[in-house]
Amino acid sequence: MIRNSHWHFVGIGGIGMSALAQFARALGCRVSGSDRGHGRPENARILEPLVRQGIRLYPQDGSFRRDGDPDVLIWSTAIEADNPDFVAAPELPRKHRSQALAQLIRESGAACSIAVTGSCGKSSVTAWLTEALVNLGENPRMVNGALSKRFRSPTAAGNFRDGDEKILVFEADESDKSLTAFAPDYAIVLNIGTDHYDRAELARVFTEFLRRVKRGAVLERNVYEAVRSGLPRSLEVAVFESEPGRSGEHAVTDCHCAEGRSRVTFSSGPEVYLLPQPGWHQALNALAIHTLLPLLGLEPSPQAFARFDGVWRRNDRAGFTPAGALVCDDYAHNPEKIVSAIRTARETVPGRIFAIFQPHGYGPFGFMREALLAQLEPVLRDGDEFLLLPPYYAGGTSSFRPTSEEVTADYRKRSRHHFDCFTDRGELAAYVLGKAGAGDEILIMGARDNSLSDFAAELAAKEPESSLA
Repeated sequence: MIRNSHWHFVGIGGIGMSALAQFARALGCRVSGSDRGHGRPENARILEPLVRQGIRLYPQDGSFRRDGDPDVLIWSTAIEADNPDFVAAPELPRKHRSQALAQLIRESGAACSIAVTGSCGKSSVTAWLTEALVNLGENPRMVNGALSKRFRSPTAAGNFRDGDEKILVFEADESDKSLTAFAPDYAIVLNIGTDHYDRAELARVFTEFLRRVKRGAVLERNVYEAVRSGLPRSLEVAVFESEPGRSGEHAVTDCHCAEGRSRVTFSSGPEVYLLPQPGWHQALNALAIHTLLPLLGLEPSPQAFARFDGVWRRNDRAGFTPAGALVCDDYAHNPEKIVSAIRTARETVPGRIFAIFQPHGYGPFGFMREALLAQLEPVLRDGDEFLLLPPYYAGGTSSFRPTSEEVTADYRKRSRHHFDCFTDRGELAAYVLGKAGAGDEILIMGARDNSLSDFAAELAAKEPESSLA
């Protein structure tokens, strides 16, 4: 049992680690943590609520030992072997984030656990599924890799919601294959992309994960085709269609976006669902949840979807520039997510799209380099601009290649679309503010760097929201 034990989280400011820390604390664990971003204002929206919960924070310099040794260090794949906390306490036991979450799920006593995974959209669906359950009168626990606006408060970051022991909803991460540590009752697998591995390897990982699912799974059609030969016969499987115009038992039959909302119907019935978020991908997110609810014995009524407050940095409207251009902030960081964000912008504004992308590391940037251009080609239109910032560097081993300048030069040679790069955000701000006007959208994309949200607020001439205090 973890009650009254002491867990120290190395990298507690991470979006997934901070959720896990709050979960551990809710189950009676004493929690502390360190982070290399400790003290940075852009991280206050996550770290300040932890402090208000009684979680003690330290700089990531090994100083946590001055207040006594914890029972175990919790770490994630993003933590390097030479991290100062590891160096300061080489003899202390360590537990990977996925193993810690699996233990917390077991000790939470949840009667029904639901894992949400896939290459894209899992954080949004985790949040939306939790809100749909709340709308239906349930009181679920949630452990998420994004900040749900509905569940944020001065004492809650928004990526964890405490509830009763009936239902637990959690995001399962495929990026480091750690989802295979879980054995949930139900699972949603939203899609299969090429963010971290090729399709064959990801299909193998999803198959291994689905063999551990106990009762039922909701799978997108392409996922199902990739894993069907390895699915256990005892698993109840429901398949939903993701391509426009494709028919099936679970499909979107109509989707119209207007004024920041979507009017959607599904193949399962004539009811009209008014979704509070625009975009085809949001209609698919709703469809995945709509397909799951009957497996749980719940009625997927329009009322279940009528309220969804959204997720921080997921098509997040920061406001308008003085010239009238809409500014949106999004966590999109792989080709599929970037294209989805651009398509949503296309459904939202009539004018040009100024897509600004900051890669979330040199390694991921190199991995996606070819796929990104291939997927951007049919999506960008005349007048649109794709603007690169330098890759975000959070420390650790890196070749510092490719650079944004190199990739921009390469894209320019092979594409008729407008590509450019900026090494300075101030210069980029002056450029887009001078060109984007009413009817246009400035779309800021990238992962891991919370200051991107503040940059969006600055473009929209708003005070950055660093805290809820």
